[in-house]
Amino acid sequence: MTFPREVLNELKWHRGRLSDASIIYLHRGAPGDRRTVNGSEIVELERSFFTTDESKIPYHRIRRIVLDGETLYVDRGEEVDEKL
Repeated sequence: MTFPREVLNELKWHRGRLSDASIIYLHRGAPGDRRTVNGSEIVELERSFFTTDESKIPYHRIRRIVLDGETLYVDRGEEVDEKL
């Protein structure tokens, strides 16, 4: 099983493509309870969460990570939508 933190670290340190990724995460109150942040908005990858200029988002809230239309990570229970 791959964890979202591992995927984000791979994108940052090995592929150099973190800024190109889209991270969809659980955000109560947002339409569909989902919000998307671009990898370019990530300031730091911490141990239990990642930070943006506006907030700290725990990794367990990440539902999907997409790069160039390809889903790199999808949380259990989330439907895979190939049209991203």
